[in-house]
Amino acid sequence: MTNNSSKKSKILIIGVTGSLGFDLAKASVGASHPTFGLVRDSAFSDPNKSEKLQFLSNAGVTLLKGSLQDEDSLIEAIKKVDVVICSIPSQHVLDQKLLIQAIKLAGCIKRFIPSEFGLDPDKSQVADLDYSFYSKKAEIRRLIEAEHIPYTYICCNFFMRFLLPSLVQPGLKSPPRDKVTIYGDGTIKGVFVKESDVAAFTVCTVDDPRSLNKALYLRPPGNVYSMNELMEIWETKIGKELQKTCITEQELLEKIKAMCRNPIPGLHGDGFHIFCFC
Repeated sequence: MTNNSSKKSKILIIGVTGSLGFDLAKASVGASHPTFGLVRDSAFSDPNKSEKLQFLSNAGVTLLKGSLQDEDSLIEAIKKVDVVICSIPSQHVLDQKLLIQAIKLAGCIKRFIPSEFGLDPDKSQVADLDYSFYSKKAEIRRLIEAEHIPYTYICCNFFMRFLLPSLVQPGLKSPPRDKVTIYGDGTIKGVFVKESDVAAFTVCTVDDPRSLNKALYLRPPGNVYSMNELMEIWETKIGKELQKTCITEQELLEKIKAMCRNPIPGLHGDGFHIFCFC
């Protein structure tokens, strides 16, 4: 009997205890790739993370101890695989610099997928209020390209769990039932995706030569909606028309500036993501 996994690229995933990283590891194993996860020592003593690690280990993921701050552990892990996928949080995106150096030194990686998984950083700018959110990701792209490391960039727009449960209403955890704020004229469309779908899509690219050294965009037609369309669907569902307040681009900019001065817990990043709907 032929072992399908012997024909598949070996994949190292960094960030397997995160939401997307966990889904990436499951998708990789599910697609019969020999799968490895780089895990910090501290994760094994964290109850929530250790539960995920046990699940992945039982599923067939090989867990390797190491960190993005330890070049030796990075090189050791990288030499075991063909592909590296990084899914660390966006605020730590520059921590990939040592990883890129390790990939270059190891010299065996045929594909690197850096931690992006959002809007295309080369095409996104949010009024200089994003704390260099996109410029840092673009900086990592330029470093990868300068080192001539084979890559694929995954651009998947918005994860559903961040904005869709509240119908793009900052501070709410469920859709509004009385009044709603519309940003701009409500006609700009956004793409909403699930992490599990993004993970499956990402894993499908690793052995596909068509995706080498390209930015790929995940835009399922059934996942593309404007705010007006989302509101119409919700109003139909609850059998009630909501009171709507429209916020102009300039008004939203002022609100974002106010949020920057007095941040609301749990709303980090929501302001400039919502700005994309104006």
